Amino acid sequence: MSNLPDFTNYKALDLLQWAEENIKGKVGLSCSFSVEDIILIDLWTTINPSPYIFTLDTGRLPQETYDVIEKVREQYKVQVHFFYPHTGEVEKMVNEHGPNLFYRSVELRKLCCAVRKIHPLQRAMKDLSGWICGLRKSQSITRQNLQKVEIDEQNNHIYKINPLLEWSDTEIWNYVREHNVPYNALHDKGYPSLGCLPCTRPVKEGEDIRAGRWWWENPETKECGLHQR
Repeated sequence: MSNLPDFTNYKALDLLQWAEENIKGKVGLSCSFSVEDIILIDLWTTINPSPYIFTLDTGRLPQETYDVIEKVREQYKVQVHFFYPHTGEVEKMVNEHGPNLFYRSVELRKLCCAVRKIHPLQRAMKDLSGWICGLRKSQSITRQNLQKVEIDEQNNHIYKINPLLEWSDTEIWNYVREHNVPYNALHDKGYPSLGCLPCTRPVKEGEDIRAGRWWWENPETKECGLHQR
């Protein structure tokens, strides 16, 4: 990290431009099709009309997520690369622990996340030199120490770029309105954070924006492992 620039004053588009110009090899956008991810597609396609976008289809996503994927493909003329969990792993896990294992313990929930998300991510990352994420500090107490550009020690020490790290909710939605960005319909139904259908619910007024993710757990455990440091 010592040889990296000081990114303090870099804006989102500056970071994407830096990644385009300085990372040797393939750079991919890890996309759950949250509003943040689609903003990144909107930004990135201004400098690269054919960005590499990939998504992890866990097999338990809400229909609204598939609907917005189609909108994004149509509006931006981009290809979305899907990575699925291995059938054998899912079958073994569900046969041993049942389809709703994640509600019973943090350990079983993390097992489900590993099978459905982390293992597919590892396959997706195998050929990448950098990955772009829509993480923001305001989303969770587990994300307060993130940097705009990091070295991801969990994933082959590739670059991890977080262009929207400092953005507020107001900045997010102002950008959506100003640039006609499509977004997941669940955001209008009280879902500020998106994930698998059984593990995500709307948040109540005044609740933290990640309160709807794994709501039965303590805030300190609310990561699936994709962004564990």
